[in-house]
Amino acid sequence: MDLSAYLNQQQERMECALDAMLADIDSPSPRIIEAIRHSLMGAGKRIRPILMLASCRAVGGNDEHAIPMACAMECIHTYSLIHDDLPAMDDDDLRRGRPTCHKAFDEATAILAGDALLTHAFHLAAQHVPHLSLSAHLDLISSLSKAAGITGMVGGQMLDMDAENRTISLEEMQTIHRHKTGALLRFSCVSGARIGHASEDHVNRLKQYGDAIGLAFQIADDILDVVGDTTTLGKPAGSDDRQAKSTYPRLMGLDGARQEAQRQHTIAVEALAPFSNEADPLRAIAAFIVHRTH
Repeated sequence: MDLSAYLNQQQERMECALDAMLADIDSPSPRIIEAIRHSLMGAGKRIRPILMLASCRAVGGNDEHAIPMACAMECIHTYSLIHDDLPAMDDDDLRRGRPTCHKAFDEATAILAGDALLTHAFHLAAQHVPHLSLSAHLDLISSLSKAAGITGMVGGQMLDMDAENRTISLEEMQTIHRHKTGALLRFSCVSGARIGHASEDHVNRLKQYGDAIGLAFQIADDILDVVGDTTTLGKPAGSDDRQAKSTYPRLMGLDGARQEAQRQHTIAVEALAPFSNEADPLRAIAAFIVHRTH
C-alpha cells in the first residue's frame, strides 16, 4: 500500500476534525484558544489517532465512529508535549519545528493550555459512540484515564525522571516506556478495536501490537535523538544526552537499539497475522515507526 498517501489522507481527516473541535469551544479567553491552536495544529504526525482509526477498520468497524475518541487522544498527547517542554521538565524551545507553547506565549499560559486540553479530552471521549453500550463506553473512558494518568503516561514520565543520571537495566527501561509512551499507543489500538466491535481475540492481538509498536516508537525516538538533526526532527537533537536521560542507545549501543526496534516490529506484525488486508495500514505503520526519520 501507499503509506504516504494513507497517512496524508488520515492526517487531513484529523486536522479537519480537530479544527472543527476548536471552533466549537465557547471559551471566555481567546488567548487560551490561541495557545491551544498553536500546539495542537502544529504539523503533528497524528500517529495515535490514526492508529485508532486503522484499528477500528482492521476489525471491520466504521472508523467515523472513532473520530471523537481520536480527537481526545490527540488532545491528551498534545497536552503532554506542552508540559514536557516546560522549563521544569525538558526545557525545550522547539516543538514540531516552531517555538514551544511557553516560548510562543508564557509558562503560565502553556500550563493552562495543557490543563485545558487534558480536561477537554474527556469531554470529547464522553461523546456518543453509535452502537456502543453505555457500560462499554464507560469502560473506554476509564481505560483512557488509566492510560493517561498515574498508572500510564504520567507514571512512566515520573519513572523516567527518577532514572536520570543513573544506569538502569533493560527491564527498567521497558517498564518506563511501556507506561510513558506505550500506554497511549496501546489504548489507541484497543479502543479502536472496541469501537469497531472486535472479538476478544482481535482486541488482545491489537493490544500486543500496541505494546510492541509502543516500545519500537520510543526506541526510534531515542535513536533519532542521537543521529538526527534539529531541522529534520523539528525539536532539539541531542537533548536526551544533555539531560543524562536513560535511553536505548546509551544502554545497548546504536546497533543494539536498532536490533531491538526491529525485534519489536516483528512482534507487532506477527500479532496481526489473523487479520485481513484491512490491517495493512497497521502493518505499514509498524515499519514506518521503526524506520522513520523524524
